[in-house]
Amino acid sequence: MSALLEAQSVSMMVGGATLVDNIDLRVQAGEMVAIVGPNGAGKSTLLRMLSGDLRPTKGRIELKQRDIHGYPPRLLAQHRAMLSQHVNVTFPFTVEEIVHMGAGDSGRATAQRLVDAALAEVDLAHFSQRQLPTLSGGEQQRAHFARVLVQLACGEAQHGPGLLLLDEPTSSLDMRHQIDLVEIAKQRAQNGTAVIAVLHDLNLAMRFADRIVLLHRGRLAVDGGRAEAITAETIRRIFEVDVRIDYTDQGVPFLLPQTMRPVGAP
Repeated sequence: MSALLEAQSVSMMVGGATLVDNIDLRVQAGEMVAIVGPNGAGKSTLLRMLSGDLRPTKGRIELKQRDIHGYPPRLLAQHRAMLSQHVNVTFPFTVEEIVHMGAGDSGRATAQRLVDAALAEVDLAHFSQRQLPTLSGGEQQRAHFARVLVQLACGEAQHGPGLLLLDEPTSSLDMRHQIDLVEIAKQRAQNGTAVIAVLHDLNLAMRFADRIVLLHRGRLAVDGGRAEAITAETIRRIFEVDVRIDYTDQGVPFLLPQTMRPVGAP
């Protein structure tokens, strides 16, 4: 089966530094992939390349068997939607206006239906007429997530399953809304969307992702299921933290940090 997204030996070099080094990655429609790793591992850089926002220094990225840089911007936006790590809006748009931006030139009636559904899904329907800059950071993040959901829905209505990319989407959210957001993304994957999310919370990644891609110093360290990707030995080697791995009643693994090991310790 052809992958919805395929990265072929991609690298990114900036000013003599290698941020991402020779990574291969294939993601199928309906798959949810978590990209994890220490700070500076190259996670956000890789995601920006996968979205088409950055052109790799080396290698090639294909979206639906087509070079991602061969898509005109408007068409690319109909095939993939990305929630960036930082979105700064200072103009006093209302929440509803921000979410409407995801609909592009879709018909007003269709757009309004999708906007209303997305606002309800992210628990912001009661804030629809609030100006975005008056909301908390977490509330603004949820508004932008709703905008991306509308963009994704409009694109998939025309072109079938698309690609949803999320860069640290839970960083500003409380526990409840972290779980809500990842559950929404997981539901999209179950409906056929390919979802790739950069996550710092390894427990969230193990709970929701089908696959975990672990980066270390720009390289692909592990790509596999949660049991093989996240082991106590791997966490100790890459994150320099000792952990215990336990399991929920449903058999889902979770990490319990124990101690940090001294730098340079065996």
